[in-house]
Amino acid sequence: MNIPFHPLLEGAIELHVHSAPSLFPRKQTDWELIEDIKEAKMSGVVLKAHEAQTVDRAALIREKEPQLRVYGGIVCNHFTGGLSPATVDTAIRLGAKIIWMPTFSAEEHQRYFGKKKTKFFNSKKSLKHSYGLEIWDENRSILPEVHEILDLIAEANIILATGHLAAEEVDVLVDAAIEHKVEKILIQHTDLGIARIPHELEKKFVKKGCILEKCYLACSDDFNDIRTEEMAETIKILGADSCVMVTDYGQSHNIPPVRALSRFVDDMLQAGLSDKEITKMIVSNPKQLLGL
Repeated sequence: MNIPFHPLLEGAIELHVHSAPSLFPRKQTDWELIEDIKEAKMSGVVLKAHEAQTVDRAALIREKEPQLRVYGGIVCNHFTGGLSPATVDTAIRLGAKIIWMPTFSAEEHQRYFGKKKTKFFNSKKSLKHSYGLEIWDENRSILPEVHEILDLIAEANIILATGHLAAEEVDVLVDAAIEHKVEKILIQHTDLGIARIPHELEKKFVKKGCILEKCYLACSDDFNDIRTEEMAETIKILGADSCVMVTDYGQSHNIPPVRALSRFVDDMLQAGLSDKEITKMIVSNPKQLLGL
């Protein structure tokens, strides 16, 4: 029997999922994901790919499903040109809603996965990473190209997402983004071990107007970085107004992303969060970030 999706998903937008086509094994194609979005009565989704911009895929989906809010962006990885203002500018002109800082190519990511192996990034052929990307130079001064990217994000009034940068980099990036008048700063999967953000730094970012991703993948068997009960407690402290619930699912060995989001909602309710708090994090806050 097909288990229905949680009713609180109605109107929700998932800001962090992965689907095929991809270099990496994915649970669903874009179209299979969209069918679940519709069945759950969600408003939409943001497609993320480590290895390519997703703006054109999202545009094609919107043509077929104009009632849905389906968007894309670009991750500043080696695959896509790295920290390239020209590439970011092109993505924005095509309709990007999010610019993600390096993930796969981040120095922090490469340090982490040099020590810990997971099932995520399987590929028949090894991937080429010439070096780990950081947003600053040897003196920890932000690179000129990063300043250019922040200007582009601010001008377009879209989302800056922090990717897999180290916490110290994120701290410096947030201050620079505020100086550049970036209004929408999304601190990614703050509980996930790849680039974990200490709780005191989370509170600092909230005071500066950032939105924090509370990510279900951090609670999964792949990472086990935090229990759902602990995550719910951090949300109570930080405030639902400053958080979004995302899954970061899409890996072939995990359940489909919308099913994961439905389960995430159940887990957060059981951990003591209210319907109102959850709706704020999966409906209101994502729509505000996306300018809807």
